[in-house]
Order: sequence, then C-alpha cells, then structure tokens
Amino acid sequence: MQLPKDPSNVTSALVAAFPTRLAGDVKSVLAAMPEAGLARAMPFEVEAQGETVAIPSRIYIEEPTADREEPRLAGTQQVILHRLYSRHHDGRVRQRHLEQMVASDEPWVVPFVVQLAGEYVLEIIEAIGRGLPGLTVPGSAQRRLYGEFIARNPAFFARTERRVVSYWSCHYRWKYGAFGTYPGCVLLEAFRAAVVEQVGGRWPRHAPHPAGGPG
Repeated sequence: MQLPKDPSNVTSALVAAFPTRLAGDVKSVLAAMPEAGLARAMPFEVEAQGETVAIPSRIYIEEPTADREEPRLAGTQQVILHRLYSRHHDGRVRQRHLEQMVASDEPWVVPFVVQLAGEYVLEIIEAIGRGLPGLTVPGSAQRRLYGEFIARNPAFFARTERRVVSYWSCHYRWKYGAFGTYPGCVLLEAFRAAVVEQVGGRWPRHAPHPAGGPG
C-alpha cells in the first residue's frame, strides 16, 4: 500500500489503515461519518495480510447518527466503521465499538484489537478477554489468527507488552499488586501462547513473567 504523504488528508490517512482491496468500502464508510480531523499523533504501522497499513493513534470524529449510518452500511462496512471508532479519543466510544468488532475473524481487525490491549482503559482490556474466548484454546482459528499477526509484527507486540507493564505500574498496581493478576498480563500471556504455538518455539519476553520467575 502507498501510505499517504500528507497526513492532514483525512480520507487518505484513514484509507491507509486498511488493506488496499478495502479502499472502496472505507470511502463508503467515511461518506457516512461526520467530517473532522485526525489527532496530531503519528499513526503506527503494522503488516496485515502482506501489506503495510498505517493506523491512526486517535481520531476526533463524532459518531454518525443512526439515520445516517444504518441504511448505508452493512457487513464489512459496519466492521470498518467499528474499527475506525475503536481509535476514538473517548475511551467509552472505543470500548463500545471494540465490543462490536472483537469477535471478527478478519485479519485486518487484529492490529486494532492488539493496540487496544496495550492501552490504559481496564474495561477495554477486560472486553477483549471476553470477546476472544478462542485465544486460550490450542489449535483454534482465533489463536492462529492472532499468533500469525504477532509473528509478523514482533516489534509492535514488544511495544504493546511494554505499554501494558507501564499502565499497570502507573494506574493499577494499587489494585493488582502482582503483575500476573492484572487482566492486561493475562491477555498478554494468551497472545504469547498464540504466537508460541504459531512459530513452534520460544518468543522474546518484554514484560515480567506472570509467576515472577524467568521468561
């Protein structure tokens, strides 16, 4: 994918967050969304289905009203809408749209979910855990989906691990004295198990071991 040279071009920037084959659907979704701008924060790049996509750190776009959205969007376009609003600046909006998309088996949904796992809203982390029951099932399609993504994006996952540790230490250590009891750690271990199963071997660790022992 050719990433946008001008990040101030909202349409180009948001189209770049998806595989090329979805460009038409993304533009249809954007047409149903109110006009607004992106956050100044730089997007993060990951590989999805063999393409580099650039996902915005945050968007500042109001949600479309039901009469504007519902008659126009369905199927894949609804998933795209939820994926975009999972990057909204309001954590409650992010959670609401995450819950609508987290169970999707589309590979291009995975980086949005993993990114949210590395953020600070505990309710979102818990929602991811509820929405991915197959992540803890050996050999499941869901575990394979996430394992494949992490295997292709090791630096992104390492950054996610560090973010989980940082938010636990800053905001939740008072509630979860041991990192291993923190829901973010539980989720990280499920992701780790998925990639270990995928690659058939050990995987680098950038967070404390949940049992407090060596990696």
